Amino acid sequence: GLNDVLCEACEKLGWKTPTKIQCEALPIAFQNRDIIGLAETGSGKTGAFALPILQALLASPQRLFALVLTPTRELAYQISEQFEALGSSIGVKCAVIVGGMDMMSQSIVLAKKPHIVVATPGRLVDHLENTKGFSLRSIRYLVMDEADRILNMDFEVDLDKILKILSSSSTRSTYLYSATMTKKVAKLQRASLRDPVKIEVSDKYSTVEKLQQAYLFIPAKYKDVYLISILNDMSGKSIIVFSSTCTTTLRLALLTRNLGFTTVPLHGQMSQTKRLGALNKFKGKARSILIATDVASRGLDIPHVDIVINYDIPTHSKDYIHRVGRTARAGRSGKSITFVTQYDIELYQRIEYLIGKQLSQYVTHEDEVMLLLERVNEADRQARIQIKEIEDDKKDNRRKRKNKDKQNDDFDDMKSSNKKRKHEYNDSENGFGVKKHLKKKKRINK
Repeated sequence: GLNDVLCEACEKLGWKTPTKIQCEALPIAFQNRDIIGLAETGSGKTGAFALPILQALLASPQRLFALVLTPTRELAYQISEQFEALGSSIGVKCAVIVGGMDMMSQSIVLAKKPHIVVATPGRLVDHLENTKGFSLRSIRYLVMDEADRILNMDFEVDLDKILKILSSSSTRSTYLYSATMTKKVAKLQRASLRDPVKIEVSDKYSTVEKLQQAYLFIPAKYKDVYLISILNDMSGKSIIVFSSTCTTTLRLALLTRNLGFTTVPLHGQMSQTKRLGALNKFKGKARSILIATDVASRGLDIPHVDIVINYDIPTHSKDYIHRVGRTARAGRSGKSITFVTQYDIELYQRIEYLIGKQLSQYVTHEDEVMLLLERVNEADRQARIQIKEIEDDKKDNRRKRKNKDKQNDDFDDMKSSNKKRKHEYNDSENGFGVKKHLKKKKRINK
């Protein structure tokens, strides 16, 4: 049922055959039914909701036609890119409304009334409450992508506000997509969807068949050296390394750079501009290794990822599925390696229980790995010095800003003090008397 214009757009993007979720979702979407879709990561969910929206827009053009809600900024930009790529021949305009960017600039974009608004819930609520003239009551489509994570990131209050503002409409279609079906998602489904069709193309929790999953049991103190050994073995491949904290992410990025790898970090403490820059360098293959926190574990479609390495095992087992879902996407093969230390046994067992399979052991030769230890330790020492220098620079900049603010405050105090003295003089008896005397003298001269 997809029209020729959109079929051509799919061909240009290299989408030769529809994925399983697209095959099941598109016919239902064309009947204007609400959908709840449960699908594994990398299954083509974005196409499943973007194509019917664009087809409806083509048939009945309207500004502020659809709203897509996502949990993260990066995913919002990616969804917008896919909408614009699929709708390039029909001139589709998208607006990305996320935190970390200037509210005024976003208000100007919204005033132009784009066709599609892709937003994170928190920033969208800011605009709905504060941007004059902005309303989404007339939208024809509402999409909640990665709904389980939207709810896990404490966006429930914002989501409730958005749903109340939008109000129920018999003409609006709502699509709710999630990798997992949780109690919160079920509750959201009841609150926002009308007689939805449920599409499930995967088990409750699953990883794709073409993904080779392995574990590596190692002492915690040797994680760095084993990581470098694997990166050496996988030279030329596109790799994402997941760590649990922003500090570890930065340290590993510096350590690997010190050893000559083309690495870029991605974590939540980076500014939005830097995060997008890092992601684009990796997507554009200017960097072969992305070291990231779970900021990059959901929804991001980077087609060429060959290997995912879990340097730190995820605390929540479901996050494992989303991390390894960055590779083996849309029918391609891929590999994941999870480091398991003496402290991670229980977390590892939970993952195996969740996915219902045992991971194979990744084979390494300890003697060869340990030959790298001295070089790796030296690179780590340099990385820690670099981090300290970065932190010291930040402290200096903060101190300078603080001193500058204090000087400005002192200057303001001086100005107000001078004004006060001048005012006191003019209102004093002597000052008033001088003015009176001058006026009297002028009258006498006349």
